[in-house]
Amino acid sequence: MQRAAASISSSRAAASISSSRATAWASTANSRHAGAASCTTSRQAVAPLRIRGQVPVVPLSLSLLSERRPARTRTALAAAATTAELPPAEDAAASSDSGGIAGTVQLGALIVAWYLLNIYFNIYNKQVLQALPFPLPYTITAFQLGFGSLVIFFMWAARLHPFPHLSAAQLAKIAPLAAGHMLGTVFTNMSLGAVAVSFTHTIKASEPFFTVLLSAFFLGEWPSLLVLGSLVPIVGGVALASLTEVSFNWVGFWSAMASNLLNQTRNVLSKRLLGGEEEESMDDINLFSVITVLSFLLSCPLMLLAEGVKFSPAYLQSTGLNLQELCVRAALAGLCFHGYQKISYMILARVSPVTHSVANCVKRVVVIVSSVLFFRTPISPVNALGTGAALGGVYLYSRLKKTKPKSQ
Repeated sequence: MQRAAASISSSRAAASISSSRATAWASTANSRHAGAASCTTSRQAVAPLRIRGQVPVVPLSLSLLSERRPARTRTALAAAATTAELPPAEDAAASSDSGGIAGTVQLGALIVAWYLLNIYFNIYNKQVLQALPFPLPYTITAFQLGFGSLVIFFMWAARLHPFPHLSAAQLAKIAPLAAGHMLGTVFTNMSLGAVAVSFTHTIKASEPFFTVLLSAFFLGEWPSLLVLGSLVPIVGGVALASLTEVSFNWVGFWSAMASNLLNQTRNVLSKRLLGGEEEESMDDINLFSVITVLSFLLSCPLMLLAEGVKFSPAYLQSTGLNLQELCVRAALAGLCFHGYQKISYMILARVSPVTHSVANCVKRVVVIVSSVLFFRTPISPVNALGTGAALGGVYLYSRLKKTKPKSQ
């Protein structure tokens, strides 16, 4: 009997111990589940870190960066965090490096289109100006700017480029730039109608001289001695080409000079008027588009005041001109005029200003040579020497502009 009682008490003690162990295991499991749920909740409470450009990244929290995590996981998360902090410019640079060949081909195609459109603009525009019985530079300018405005409104309507949202203060600042752009185009057309295309572009090669002068006057930027030295062959070459130019006349010469002065004033004042803009800034395409539309609106009253309505179909038919051919060439000139300027802005967005200046210098050489060949313009060796010296000075000036100007 005593042995049976001892056996019963021993079995009861074992059952009690098993029950306490089961209870302990259950409580431990519950605490683990609760801890896991708490960790999950804390992970969900942390806002995910996203890369600029709406690319999601693994959410970062203290639990993920804990020392208990494997080294491989911590390395991957650190790399993700580093990628998330990269600015868009570095992302763009990385993507451009990966597609360097495609980017170079695209840039080359843009430069070729820039040159071709400039060549055809000068050819068509010169043909229109030569066909007219008397000069109509204001009317031609209004037509070119109006055609460009139609292309711009189509671009905005088709959502090929975002529509700019301008304030009254921004319009007030852009209006003087538009006036300079319009008058510069008027004087360019006046010069192209009076002298040879090659001579007009030789004179327009003196733009760096006006840039240095106006930058010092308006912005207080003083060039280095090397930059000043590069202006000597520019001025000397233009003077030599002018003395030996067969088609030289003072109207064409001073018109091209006035175009240089107005265009460079527009460029210099754009830095002063639009610099430090606190409002939402525009990209180069929209800035050029707004300037073109405002230039057209400003050219219409000036055209009516200076030339009236002489450029009418009835009047042109009475002069015996081929109206259809004239309008087609004028439309093509307007299309090329707007196209090459817009492509110029697109190229400037892809390269440095110095590279763009060098490409612009080469473009002027291509335009001069092509116009001489197309129109069979007579040119003497001394005239060619003057033109070459001026263009060489422009190239030298573009290379030396890498150095920062001195500011007072």
